[in-house]
Amino acid sequence: MAEPRRNTADGRQDAEQDAARLWDDLVGTARRSVTDGLVVGTSGNVSARIGDLVLVTPSGVPYDRLTPGDITGVDLTGRQVLGTLVPTSELPMHLAVYRTTDARAVVHTHAVHATAVSTLVPELPLVHYMAAVLGGPVRVAPYATYGTAELAEHMLRALTGRSGCLLQNHGTITHGATLGQAYDRTAQLEWMCRLWLTASSVPGLTPSLLTEAQLAEVGERLKGYGQRR
Repeated sequence: MAEPRRNTADGRQDAEQDAARLWDDLVGTARRSVTDGLVVGTSGNVSARIGDLVLVTPSGVPYDRLTPGDITGVDLTGRQVLGTLVPTSELPMHLAVYRTTDARAVVHTHAVHATAVSTLVPELPLVHYMAAVLGGPVRVAPYATYGTAELAEHMLRALTGRSGCLLQNHGTITHGATLGQAYDRTAQLEWMCRLWLTASSVPGLTPSLLTEAQLAEVGERLKGYGQRR
């Protein structure tokens, strides 16, 4: 027997509860990025999508001051539909990801090692096989002023076939099916950047790098990684 259809009021209440739960997760993820040293102050931002609604951290507000009443949301055109706080200035990047991928979460940071690498090379050298988690060699998107459509365009090109990239002289951006997955990819990217900087700083020695073929092999193995459902 089919379940009875909820009336409009019940459906709206369910949607509001889902958004409230997701907002709690989003704020928790943002606070974790500070605790883990991936952002300083109000730098960086986090968003999550539920249907056509995008919940996003606000501009210029320390994460530890955010409350449930500060929920901030926009539709896929960028029109604010929830809250009164101004959404992050990096909203164009977040929306560009949601319009072009099936991502449900985006994490942007100013992680120090990743940002340092973004100033040195056009692509993170293949120093570790976990690059496969992000879809392959991590590219660096050319510099553009923060919050601009130009930066979003550069980012999308660098993200082609990838779930993360570096932003030149700026930071990182990753996406995933969940906030947890997007955050883990950010942390993994920062770790790989720190690894490469550490290895390449040894005088007289050059880090050994993986080949594209070796990385592809890891990518195939990772498809079966973890617990089977």
